[in-house]
Parts: sequence; C-alpha cells; structure tokens
Amino acid sequence: MAGPMEGIRVVELGVWIAGPACGGILADWGADVLKVETPDGDPFRSLEWLFGGDGNPPFDLDNRGKRSIALDLRQPDGLAALHALLADADVFLSNIRPGGLERMGLDYPSLAERYPRLVYASVTGLSLRGDERDRQTYDVGAFWSRAGIVRSLTPDDADLPYQRGGMGDHMTGLAAAAGVAAALFHRTSTGKGQLVESSLMRLGTYLLGWDHNVTAMTGAETEAWGRDRPPNPLINCYRCSDGEWLWMLGLEGDRHWPNVVTALDRPEWENDPRFADIVRRLEHAAALTAEMDAVMATRTRAEWGEVFDANDVWWSPVQSTLDMRSDPQARAAGCWVEVPTPDGGTTEMIATPVDFSESAWAPGGPPPELGQHTELILLEHGYDWDDIEQLKQAGVIP
Repeated sequence: MAGPMEGIRVVELGVWIAGPACGGILADWGADVLKVETPDGDPFRSLEWLFGGDGNPPFDLDNRGKRSIALDLRQPDGLAALHALLADADVFLSNIRPGGLERMGLDYPSLAERYPRLVYASVTGLSLRGDERDRQTYDVGAFWSRAGIVRSLTPDDADLPYQRGGMGDHMTGLAAAAGVAAALFHRTSTGKGQLVESSLMRLGTYLLGWDHNVTAMTGAETEAWGRDRPPNPLINCYRCSDGEWLWMLGLEGDRHWPNVVTALDRPEWENDPRFADIVRRLEHAAALTAEMDAVMATRTRAEWGEVFDANDVWWSPVQSTLDMRSDPQARAAGCWVEVPTPDGGTTEMIATPVDFSESAWAPGGPPPELGQHTELILLEHGYDWDDIEQLKQAGVIP
C-alpha cells in the first residue's frame, strides 16, 4: 500500500465512527489496518436502512482499505487470537468504552506491560478519566451538545439546528491519527510506545476554542449571534434574487468597507454616522444588515459574484453537496478520490484531508465484508487450517 504509513500495522477494535475514522485515515496513509469485529459485525454496517438498502456510503468512507477479522472476544480463544494480532502490531486503536476494555484486559496498562512498543490509541466520548467516562454518548452528545457547539450557534429565541452525522467523529478521528503519527515518531528514538488519547468532548472544546477561551479568561458567557444582527455585517450571509446565498468575507471591517459601499452602489453610506467605523456598525448591525438584504435581493448570485470580484469584495458561494460535485476548485483541491471496488472497477469517494508530496497515498481497496479476511489474517499470525476449523466449530469465528 502507498503512503507514509506503509509498513505500519494497526489493530482496530472500533465501532461506529470516531475510532474507525482514525483507522480509515491511517489506512488511506498506507497502514495495514486489521478491523476486528464481533461475529455480528460493527453496528455501523446496519446503517444501510437509511439509504434504502442501496449500500452504506458513510461506512464505506471510514472503512475502505481495511481488512476485517471477526472474533468472539467473549471466548478465551477469541481473546487469544486478538493477542496474536497485537504481538506484531504497531498500533492498537479502540473506541470501545474504557470499562469494557478493562474487563477484557485490553486497557492501556495491561497492554503496555505486555507490548511495550505498542502505540495505544484511545478514542472516547468523555475521556478515560472522570466519573462519567463510561456514560453512553455519540458525537451528537459529547461534541455537539455537551461541549457547547450547538448552543454557541443558536440565538436564545431559535430552535436548535440538527447536527449532520459524523462531524465530531471525523474531527476526533483526525486528531487521533495525528497523535498516532507523533507517537510513532517518538518511538523511533525511544523504542517505546505510549498512550494517545482523544475524546469527542476534548475535540469539541478545542473546536469551539475561541468561545471557550473567552469564557476561561473573562468568566463571561459568549453570545450566539443571529444573521439579522451579526457583530460585523460584512462577514454575513445574504440571499440573492435567485434564492441562492453567498457569504461576504469582510472580516477586517474598516479595510473592506469602502469596497463594499462601491460594489453595492450606496455612496450615501460613506457619510452615514451609523456606519462610520466597525464599532458603530456593530451598534447598528441590525439596520445595516436589513439595508444590505434589500440591496442583495436585486441581483442573482452570479451577478453579485462578478460585481464583487471587480471591486475586490471577498465572498464565497453557499453550496450544497451536489453543488460541490461540479465545483472546479473542489476538483482541483482533490476533494474526491477513486476507490477500487470488489468487481475490479472504481467508485468516487471523499478523500481524507491530508496529502504528502514525497509519499503520496491512495486508497488500498474497498471496505471489507464482515470477516472477509479472517482466515488469511489468522494464517499470517501462526494459525493453521486445523486451528481455524476448531475456532469455527467453537463459534469463535463465523
């Protein structure tokens, strides 16, 4: 497999998204990721119902290029097989709740004593520490709700917006992958593995770091702004005459103000004391936003795009996932990648978000079927066909 992680073996004991997302990134980077599943499979596989039984695109994104081995870890022989995999692994990755791992002897202290070179990547909801470390949660709980993100986006008089699937999971998986890379680098000079921990709560807090740092340093609650009264009307979304939205990007309000006045053809605003500088525009944000709404509703987004570009007004279109498919800049940025399919063809999927100039990555293959590589992986780790038949007879493997 191509990529900077070529030669690294990862044993992933994960379910749903945050842990497998980390494994999916490492697989894209060239690692040999062994996805350990129960005989019933990762419950993420069951999400096919949401797509009418026509495949499972979210599962495919986070599990392409891996190899699947199905083991019943409730049986001693199943745990023994897992330890056979760990004996030559570089990384153990799991987002199983801490208490469950401890009961199986798969917590960090137990594995570190037995495999001192092993990098142990823990992905949790609420951390390995604290009274609630084993509380049930997903990213909609620990990241979106509890870490303050949805509240920071919602004015007091508005309903809470619904979270899209996997947002916190993917960010946490990316953070964990970075931690794994750093720990592997550290091992090159010390020969020792270590614990790498990332949690949905910790990632959510960091993602909302501006707000949380304001509160930490001032003791004040931050305010959720609505688009009708933003702190700076020059960095706000506006609807055009064709119903399409654009986002103005005038973050440096006083710098961008003259160009906006020119582009919107409102010279009288230059001498309006309400809009004299960024502080006064904040005080009169609702009035200015309403006036800008009226002007923006007179032209289509394409027309405003031409006007804004001609007057050096910074802006961005508000796009849907379907819009992105035909965005030439998204194509140039490499947002999609061709992934092999079981029939020998390819299908286009989302690319993971890091590229390397000297060790280019490519997806290693399609997502595995449940237990697809069980026998092959066991044979690679010292089992013979008689052993494998005994495991099947005992129900340790399907």
